[in-house]
Amino acid sequence: MFRAEAKGRPLVLDNDGVIAGNEVFKDRETGSRWQQSSLEAVSGPLQGQHLKLYPFLLTSWDEWRRLHPRTLVLKPLPGYADRIAATNALVKRGMTGEGTAPDGVTYKDERLKPKTMVLGLDVNDASKAFPLEALRRVGVVNDSLGGTAVVIVHQPRSDTTTAFIAKAGGRQLTFRAANADITELVDQETDSHWDAYGKCVAGRLKGSTLERLILEPEYWFAWSEFHRNTAIFTPE
Repeated sequence: MFRAEAKGRPLVLDNDGVIAGNEVFKDRETGSRWQQSSLEAVSGPLQGQHLKLYPFLLTSWDEWRRLHPRTLVLKPLPGYADRIAATNALVKRGMTGEGTAPDGVTYKDERLKPKTMVLGLDVNDASKAFPLEALRRVGVVNDSLGGTAVVIVHQPRSDTTTAFIAKAGGRQLTFRAANADITELVDQETDSHWDAYGKCVAGRLKGSTLERLILEPEYWFAWSEFHRNTAIFTPE
C-alpha cells in the first residue's frame, strides 16, 4: 500500500501491465508508469520519482475487528462476493512457496525458492528478507539492520507480523514473548510489558511507544529483483 501522490500532487493509478514479472501502474495525470515493487516511476514526466509506502497491517478479520471494533467494511460489487472463496483459496496456494517465477523474470536469486513468501524490511538503505515460515517458527526476532536495532513480532493465531525500532526511553531493548500467542512481549532491560503493536502496557516504560517500521509482503523473486543486496533472516 502506498501514498498515491508525487511532488505534492494526488495521482489516480491504473494497472498497465507487467515488467520483469512485476506489475506496473500508469497515473492518469501525467502518464508516468510506476513499478509496483520499487515504487519508482520508470518512464514518463515523473521518471525517477518514488511513491511512499503507507503504513498498513495484514491480519485476520477477527484481529482487525478486535483492534477496530467500529471499522467500516467495503461492500463488494455485485457478483464479487461469490468469488471470494475461490480467490482466498488461490491466495493460500500462492503462499505455499511452491511454483516457478512468472514469465519475464530475468533476475534469479537462488538462495530461496522463487515463490517463497517473505516480509521485506528496509532500514537506513539496508534491506533484509524475513521468510514467513521462519517467522512462524520463531515468533520474535531481535535483529539489527542498517546499524539500527529492530524487533519483528509474529502472532501465530492471526498470522499478523509487525516490526519496530527496538528503542525506547533512550535505550536499546531486547524482547521476548510473554505468552504462547505472542500478543504480549517483555523487554529484558526493564522488564516492561508491551503489546504486539509496540505499546508499553506495564512496567517502567509504561506509556512508551516503539517507532513502527513497514514490512513489505513479497514473493522472493520480486523482493530480490529490486533488493539485490538483500540479506535473508535465518533462525539460529
